[in-house]
Amino acid sequence: MVQVLQEALNHIGYSFEINSSFDETTTWAVTDLQLQHEMQATGVYNEQTKSLLEELLAAGESIKPGAGLPRETEASTTNDGVNILFNPYDQLALVNKQHALPADYVPEDLVVPDILFPFNEDLPKKKMRKVAAVALEKLFQSADEAGLKLYAQSGYRSYDTQVMLFNSYAEKNGEEAANLFSAHPGESEHQSGLTMDVTSSDVDFMLTEDFGETDEGKWLVEHAAEYGFIIRYPKGKEDITEYQYEPWHLRYVGTKAAKAIMSEEITLEEYLESD
Repeated sequence: MVQVLQEALNHIGYSFEINSSFDETTTWAVTDLQLQHEMQATGVYNEQTKSLLEELLAAGESIKPGAGLPRETEASTTNDGVNILFNPYDQLALVNKQHALPADYVPEDLVVPDILFPFNEDLPKKKMRKVAAVALEKLFQSADEAGLKLYAQSGYRSYDTQVMLFNSYAEKNGEEAANLFSAHPGESEHQSGLTMDVTSSDVDFMLTEDFGETDEGKWLVEHAAEYGFIIRYPKGKEDITEYQYEPWHLRYVGTKAAKAIMSEEITLEEYLESD
């Protein structure tokens, strides 16, 4: 299927090697195509993208590669030497201490999911990218049907907000300690719009390791992947993620990746390395 996709993309104007691998270049081309046609840009070859591609092929139309998402010829880095992602829209984008989002990246499809929050204020942190928000609504509904009450505490966070937050933690705890539980600006998954921190009344709506011992926390380990989410920073993987255990931190990656990651008890880093 990937070979057919790559051949089709080349027919409408792209030009890259046919290798039957849904690699970085193929993901970029799909994202670029989605952005050019004002579709939800995830880099995922879904039914909507397939239909668009079929229409373009049938009409004999071509596009200008990179008009939606310019293809960087050289890797960009932050002042600290961290690689800057050229495709921040990618649903599987790896955001960590080695891979940062562009400082000016703000997802265009941020929405507020229809779920419970432990506060009433209309704050940016209520938002997520639409694809993740829809999935989170379904996850919360299933938890509710199981007799559990999840609450969303913190989703999207801008680059500038992360600057203030990290500086505050570093001033209070020292930069070395802050690095264990807070991300440098650009290196936070919250900026991607694909993450939501969740909690429950059993831990007074706090973000604490104790959440992992609650019924809600245990339920998430068993069922989050069914809705495309993973526990991004699992216990025992601190040497890989470089962050402390965070049972509250959900990251949307889609059901295929989520089921593999959670069933194999690995991290997003390990999944992408083996892909």
